[in-house]
Amino acid sequence: MAWIYLLVAGLLEVGWAIGLKYSQGFTQIVPSVATVAMMIASFAFLGLALRTLPLGTAYAVWTGIGTMGTVLLGILLFQEPAGALRLGCIALIMAGVVGLRLLTPQ
Repeated sequence: MAWIYLLVAGLLEVGWAIGLKYSQGFTQIVPSVATVAMMIASFAFLGLALRTLPLGTAYAVWTGIGTMGTVLLGILLFQEPAGALRLGCIALIMAGVVGLRLLTPQ
């Protein structure tokens, strides 16, 4: 269950990172409220995952999911560059996340 909590926490991190863009510096009320709510929920799920997962692993996976998702949505939603090297770096982050999952019990 801890890994599911961690996945949810990571996906919520993606949501709040994208929400920061839409909130335009917290000047737009609806995206700002949604962003803060996702921040709180993300930290709550990370806290649940940390009950059983090692801190270093959980944090690295949480930030990795957040990084990968944010970069990919930045490409899709905001026309950010999607060069081969950039995508290759994202693949390396994904490999690290998968590796940590495979090497961590539970």
